[in-house]
Amino acid sequence: QVHLVESGGRLVQAGGSLRLSCAASGRTLSYYAMGWFRQAPGKEREFVTAMSWDGAIKYWADSVKGRFTISRDNAKNTVYLQMNSLKPEDTAVYYCAAASTTGTPKRLRDYDYWGQGTQVTVSS
Repeated sequence: QVHLVESGGRLVQAGGSLRLSCAASGRTLSYYAMGWFRQAPGKEREFVTAMSWDGAIKYWADSVKGRFTISRDNAKNTVYLQMNSLKPEDTAVYYCAAASTTGTPKRLRDYDYWGQGTQVTVSS
């Protein structure tokens, strides 16, 4: 069992930056693919970015490409989402997720464990 806890979400002005953290307990994240998803009010949860277990493969949604970066620190059992040049449309609850796979999934259903989410609000 993997327990994920996100943190770092807050209110920020458009054009600003935030770094979200996803700390894991229970098992090491070293052999899990990791993903970040977000859900805006009234919308479905959507894919943001994902990283393979070894960090060799990464994917991004077109809406965040060039602005968001996913990374991991296996020693701290933590995954990060660096968000730059934030826009009001980035406002959402952000979730991290872990998948026990050698792939780099983009679909929600391919992930085994989820955090509770952290709120990011970008003001214009």
